[in-house]
Amino acid sequence: MDPSPSSPPSTGTAGPGASTDEAAPARTEEPAAPRAAAVGPLPRRAGPIPLDRRTALIGAAAVGVLLVVAWFGTGYRYEAYVGAGFSQARARAAADAPDAKQALTRLQARERQLQARLRAAAPRGVFIVIDQTHNRLYLKKDDETLLEAVCSAGSGMVLKEGTGKKREWVFDTPRGAFEVLSRRQNPVWAKPDWAFVEEGQPIPRNPAERLEYGSLGEYALNFGNGYMIHGTLYERLLGRAVSHGCIRVGRDDLRKVWAATTLGTRIYIY
Repeated sequence: MDPSPSSPPSTGTAGPGASTDEAAPARTEEPAAPRAAAVGPLPRRAGPIPLDRRTALIGAAAVGVLLVVAWFGTGYRYEAYVGAGFSQARARAAADAPDAKQALTRLQARERQLQARLRAAAPRGVFIVIDQTHNRLYLKKDDETLLEAVCSAGSGMVLKEGTGKKREWVFDTPRGAFEVLSRRQNPVWAKPDWAFVEEGQPIPRNPAERLEYGSLGEYALNFGNGYMIHGTLYERLLGRAVSHGCIRVGRDDLRKVWAATTLGTRIYIY
């Protein structure tokens, strides 16, 4: 038996009369990628201002205008405004000038009178000034300061007696104008009642038991009511307000005060 003839090779297309279902599938191609648009170099910028030729021309024109204005000016003349009020005030000042001059003359005359009264009231010769606030003693002669010494004034403390008469003492230095009433060399202190109360000792009835030697230093200048300028055994405390009302001075300074003063020497304490 003869073999059947072989089928013709396929051409990829359906022949006439062939079913479409049996046709070969059509070939599909993938879409091509989009091409990037050609972009030139970006312009340079200074913040929001582009740095291009147009901006450079505008800037050059502005600089030129400023230079012209600076050289030739704007044509305007600026002057300070002077209103009518200023003119009136100047006129009134001119009218009041004679009265002001007379007032100044009167003030100058009053000043000369006060200066003369001050010079007349100022102490002359040798006198003592005591500054309690800063604990300083000044020995002066007219307008000259002979000595500035550290001293100690009253402490201002209060002592109350616990028994007996219930007395009270305030250790203040008096303020005001005084004078030297007596001068004593190697003074002896007759201790008052408060000295024994302060020490917790009974108050003696024998006056001789009140006497204390050496505690007032080499010299004492009495200016009344038991107050004195005198020396001290506690020079390390000078400059502090620690006394019972008297003025304490160091030994060397006290010697100078003693040598320069006499009875009646004025003492000013403030």
